[in-house]
Amino acid sequence: MLVALTAHDKPGALDVRLTNREAHLAYIEATGVVDQAGPILDDAGQMCGSIIILDVDSMTDAKAWAEGDPYAKAGLFESVTLQAWKRVIGG
Repeated sequence: MLVALTAHDKPGALDVRLTNREAHLAYIEATGVVDQAGPILDDAGQMCGSIIILDVDSMTDAKAWAEGDPYAKAGLFESVTLQAWKRVIGG
């Protein structure tokens, strides 16, 4: 199943994001369940969140992936939502 993860960073947390970015990208590569991903940008073009499409067997797997993300472990996010998603265009 496809699951859309939408995460919004805590205000002023760009340094936390940048410090943990390499570990986050390595986690994406190692887990092999990320279909698409990219940062959300603020009006100044700075990263302030993430949108990630996970291809997993269950919502439980999506939650486990989200909890294991180095960004989450570093306390970067103010909020995270997981929602079943259906691709209509692309891919």
